[in-house]
Amino acid sequence: MRRVVVVGGDAAGMSAAHQALRSARQHGRELEVTVLETTHDTSYSACGIPYWVSGEVGSREALVARTPAEHRRLGVDLRLGARAISVDPAARRVVYVGPEGEHRLDYDDLVVATGASALVPEWACAGPGTPAAGIQVVKTLDDGAWWLRELAEPGLRVVVAGGGYIGLEMAEALLARGHQVTLLTRSRVMSSLDEPMSGRVQAAVEAGGVTVHLGAAASGVERSADGALCAVRAGELRVAADLLVLALGVAPATGFLADLDVPRSSYGALRPDPQGRLADGLWAAGDCCEVRHRLTGEWVYLPLGTHANKMGRAVGENLGGGTLAFPGALGTAITRFAAGASYVEVARTGLGLEEARQHGLDAVETTTEGTTASGYHPAAEPIALSVIGERGTGRLLGAQIVGGRGSAKRIDTVATALWHGSTVLDLAWSDLAYAPPFATAWEFVSLAARRLAERL
Repeated sequence: MRRVVVVGGDAAGMSAAHQALRSARQHGRELEVTVLETTHDTSYSACGIPYWVSGEVGSREALVARTPAEHRRLGVDLRLGARAISVDPAARRVVYVGPEGEHRLDYDDLVVATGASALVPEWACAGPGTPAAGIQVVKTLDDGAWWLRELAEPGLRVVVAGGGYIGLEMAEALLARGHQVTLLTRSRVMSSLDEPMSGRVQAAVEAGGVTVHLGAAASGVERSADGALCAVRAGELRVAADLLVLALGVAPATGFLADLDVPRSSYGALRPDPQGRLADGLWAAGDCCEVRHRLTGEWVYLPLGTHANKMGRAVGENLGGGTLAFPGALGTAITRFAAGASYVEVARTGLGLEEARQHGLDAVETTTEGTTASGYHPAAEPIALSVIGERGTGRLLGAQIVGGRGSAKRIDTVATALWHGSTVLDLAWSDLAYAPPFATAWEFVSLAARRLAERL
């Protein structure tokens, strides 16, 4: 009986655990799979927390894909409240702290799937990594429950620090609950987009009622005599506040492996091979890892549930005797902002114009504006699509979308073309569906690609 220990019980860890058991059955092997999970929740959607906070999702339970009891019924030895503190790869042993103290657990294979921790700067801490009163991150189900309790009283002044995906989604949720929202961002709203597209998102966010301060990195707080939060500072800027959302990003949770000589980035993200191996008997998957970018071949940190599940599946398949590789990523991502009459969808894939040029590529970009459906049809919504290609080769490099309802999922068409190494002209001539309620005769993705191809 081969012993597999998985550290981390969310997307990557549980995908690896169950796929390992399935793969072992298919290959006639016997595995014993133990999962150590620090919290008391498993297999939940952290991405869904803002929609639970807003009330769009009705309950905590709705965000749980598989409960601890279900994992155990399927053959996983799941241990909750179990925090790994060290690993001895020579002895094949992991040490963890559980409800009853310190334990040692021997393994044949160890999977590190510890995910990522939300960034909490020192000025926002009550203790190591613990947000102070009136301040919270948006990472776990307990965080979501905290926000629901604190936001019960309407009309609060809430500052969101961070203009990325979580910052945007929490701004939407806070407005939906009747609060005043100010967004502080050190650079731009949705800075993962090129500046012109980012500006379109900012305009929609401000139209929805959010006060936006660009180039304003939150740097401290002020408190009243009773210790309650009363303001957030960003340099010389002071914003009155009752609560502060920290949406500053995440960092790989790999501190307990600090003494191990394994491939990793300067900030601790693990770098497993395509099969998920770090070393003999040591594997890794999920948000604690970097991945290879399919266009540049470079290591990039893209902490998303999509990658985590796929990486976990590959590791599990290989643990059970199969052969499967994680083939990299393109950085495809999507979100929306909806408040009152203001609605915008946002998506991107591949490289932006500035990213491509930073990688030494002779990149060219066009932005095309139009509608998601035939202009005369009531379903038509505005859409702007930025397409990036390489001069000379005609290679497709990336795309960004900002638009109304039904616009953003068009990014999947571009992502699929990118995945298979298509040229801009290939995308322009793709056979895409048309009917007036859904598209124009030249489907908008093809139209935008055709215009870029003419420039290339």
